[in-house]
Amino acid sequence: MSFDGLDFHERAVQTPSHESVADMQSFLVETLESAGVSAHIDEAGNVIAHRGSADGTHLLLNTHLDTVPPHVPFERDGEFVRGRGSCDAKGPLAAMVGAFLDADPGDGRVTLAVTPDEETTQTGAAHLAETLAVDGAIVGEPTALDVCYAARGQFEGTITLRGESAHASNPADGTNALRAVGPTIEAMDRFDDEHETEPHDTLGEPTLTPTMVEGGEAPNQVPAECTITFDRRSVPPKRSEAFPAALEGHLVESLPVEIGVDVELVRPETPFPEAFETDTGARIVEVLQEASEGKVRPFGAATEAAQFADLAPTVVFGPGELSDDEGPVAHSPREYVDRHSIQRAATVLTGAIETLLA
Repeated sequence: MSFDGLDFHERAVQTPSHESVADMQSFLVETLESAGVSAHIDEAGNVIAHRGSADGTHLLLNTHLDTVPPHVPFERDGEFVRGRGSCDAKGPLAAMVGAFLDADPGDGRVTLAVTPDEETTQTGAAHLAETLAVDGAIVGEPTALDVCYAARGQFEGTITLRGESAHASNPADGTNALRAVGPTIEAMDRFDDEHETEPHDTLGEPTLTPTMVEGGEAPNQVPAECTITFDRRSVPPKRSEAFPAALEGHLVESLPVEIGVDVELVRPETPFPEAFETDTGARIVEVLQEASEGKVRPFGAATEAAQFADLAPTVVFGPGELSDDEGPVAHSPREYVDRHSIQRAATVLTGAIETLLA
């Protein structure tokens, strides 16, 4: 079967995958097997296919099937396709499938591994990182065909502030946990300065952002506990596992002694995308940049590329863009991608695969 990347893309965008990726998994497996390539779904929900020799240089092509809600219906507007997932990441997926099928791997090996949960827990990518040995990885995301070699990490956590409840008619009898919210946020704003967190040369400053506050049980009761949820965007070499203890110690020093403090990650049992950076002199960066003629720059969002960066040199590349002059594109109601960029990305990836595996 001759693979038509643009037809595949349109069908993919018309296949909702914001609640379940089952239909997209089936569609992708059927597409690959119709092209004569065996594909399977592993225990973590990844769709995996291989081409080439198991003994050669091994290149990974990775992107994801899932999209954020709500589903935005497909619409074709000339050379633009609109709809949920059109650029994040079904545009990159179409380009990668085309390159995977068209490229001659020579004596090398190319693996297409497409994950089910990049937008949520990233357990699919974590499973791949534990089970694959690769020499390089290209992760498909909307980069406007630029070659992205680094990205900030991203994780969430909670700060629980504990006081002592009392009747609101006599507030001095208790310790109001909500009164510690303001000093806590002020202390969060000072955290990186006081802990001498160095800005990254290309990724810039890390951020620590309070995003939700919850507390109190009744309007006439002094609240004994409240919770602040935060978003952390880290830069190399900082990692998520060391952060809760560091922030908790900082807050304990900043708040009154009668306020108890606990800092925890929201989902410590699943992997977070850590900050990563690939050497700009790595061959995978140079080959992809020469083929694409795009910029070499950091990626603007957290990405599954972080899961593979510890294994091998890793870059992020694909058609579409996270935002344009009018505002957000990916994850927005106006999500779109230029069909020409999908075709261009497939051509670039095909050439890069053949060069890297030669």
